[in-house]
Amino acid sequence: MSERGMQELALLLLTALANAPRHGYAIAQEVKTITDGRVAPRTGALYGALDRLLSEGLIQVEREEVVGGRARRIFALAPAGRERLQAEAERLAATAREVRRRLADGAAASA
Repeated sequence: MSERGMQELALLLLTALANAPRHGYAIAQEVKTITDGRVAPRTGALYGALDRLLSEGLIQVEREEVVGGRARRIFALAPAGRERLQAEAERLAATAREVRRRLADGAAASA
């Protein structure tokens, strides 16, 4: 696995699927909730990212259904996606700890 951080949209999509499978629109709504409205993925970006995550084996299609005459895929976090999301959460937590440490050092130095 690369040490490079995950793109924000991919991280948010995996997070949206961490506790329950969802269809595309529900994933977009969950991303809005997670980010307190800061991120509202556009349809093209959302489905492009979902397709990339599918091809990388991080998510899977749990089932397909027809609602109102339209096909809808329900996505779920794959085991590899759960592992990658956990690793990314740990990487981000380590970065946040370092930020707090440096801010505290800077505040002490300027006092």
